[in-house]
Amino acid sequence: MLVLVAPGQGAQTPGFLTPWLELPGAADRVAAWSDAIGLDLAHYGTQADADAIRDTAVAQPLLVAAGLLSAAALGDVLPDAVAGHSVGEITAAAFAGVLDDTAALRLVRTRGKAMAEAAAVTATGMSALLGGDPEVSVAHLEKLGLTPANVNGAGQIVAAGTLEQLAALTEDKPEGVRKVVPLKVAGAFHTHHMASAVETLATAAKELAPADPKVPYVSNKDGRTVATGAEVLDRLVGQVANPVRWDLCMETFKELGVTALIEVCPGGTLTGLAKRALPGVKTLALKTPDDLDAAREVIAEHRA
Repeated sequence: MLVLVAPGQGAQTPGFLTPWLELPGAADRVAAWSDAIGLDLAHYGTQADADAIRDTAVAQPLLVAAGLLSAAALGDVLPDAVAGHSVGEITAAAFAGVLDDTAALRLVRTRGKAMAEAAAVTATGMSALLGGDPEVSVAHLEKLGLTPANVNGAGQIVAAGTLEQLAALTEDKPEGVRKVVPLKVAGAFHTHHMASAVETLATAAKELAPADPKVPYVSNKDGRTVATGAEVLDRLVGQVANPVRWDLCMETFKELGVTALIEVCPGGTLTGLAKRALPGVKTLALKTPDDLDAAREVIAEHRA
């Protein structure tokens, strides 16, 4: 079985979209998307610096556009399951046919702006914990008033909260944690600090007409597969203020019998987690168009 996955915020790097825009028809497609959402995706994906693309309102639509563009470059591929990490869930919803590309990009543009506005209310952030036992770490975070915003599996947990709470975490690490690494993000995503963004996204979602997934859609909420487009959309809205359980998504991949995982552009993060948590599963990350042939070979093997 083949699962197609999409990365979340933080995977973007300056200029990462440049080689993809050289593919036939890619520049025109991105230009049309840019017009539809009022954001120059080509500029931000090719010329903007790291600070510019760290902006939540920019990073999120840029990542979804990159995922859609790289998946389209693979050709006619129907995976056995799809999933995305955080904002990558919107990319995955498009893969599954729940939303068309333009609807997905309009939704993520609203999401990015709403989350940026929510993050501006209070000085918040996120930090990654290196090492330690997950259960011990989660209990310690909750004691400090922090949220385990990303439980990624393979020993990775990301804490989120106010800057004061994160400073306390640095001084008082959970037992077994080697290091606490502050992340270069604009706020405490997937926590109660994003409540206002949930309201904004819920209003935008009412204007959409989601279709039911064509393939199993694995949700960040609890790792379960979702059968209806309405529930996918409902979970996309609620997930903004709730933890990402990528560990449970990978458990579901195991249960489904997944044997290969392809991560769309800008790939690398989720394949890294899969290599540690899913031994024996073939992984491939789409970083540049040079990776397309290898990805097509993986797809052909699974079709056979």
